[in-house]
Amino acid sequence: MRAKDVMIENVIFINKEDKLDEIISVLMQNHVSGVPVIDKDNHLVGMVTEKDLVTKEKGLNISSYMEFMASILFIDGKLLRNVNKKKIETLTAADVMSTPVYAVHLEATIEEIVSLMMNRHINRIPVIDKENKLVGIIGRNDLLPILMK
Repeated sequence: MRAKDVMIENVIFINKEDKLDEIISVLMQNHVSGVPVIDKDNHLVGMVTEKDLVTKEKGLNISSYMEFMASILFIDGKLLRNVNKKKIETLTAADVMSTPVYAVHLEATIEEIVSLMMNRHINRIPVIDKENKLVGIIGRNDLLPILMK
């Protein structure tokens, strides 16, 4: 079996220009912990995961987000609200995504996919075509039925 045989073709993705609130909305509405990031030509350029959104290296973390939310609720946080709101409103997928992104081609074997997932501690792997365009995604749970055979 190959990636093309087990991939999910209806991929939930975001564009690299998407704002942080849109990204969080996509993750929450679709009950996923990560999504591929594409450019205007559907080329895979990165991944955004919940982990990316909570690490300090990416410029946003849970404490600053919670501080932002708290500052909206309390009038005495007015100056802080304006600073954090401006920062958060300008962040895009390009600012928080992980690169390089690990992906497999349509013809990758199940063994190659499992090896990449295990060695890189990846939960989901985008599937790309010869032009690096996103055509599918494979999650660990997509492989379980195959591995049980």
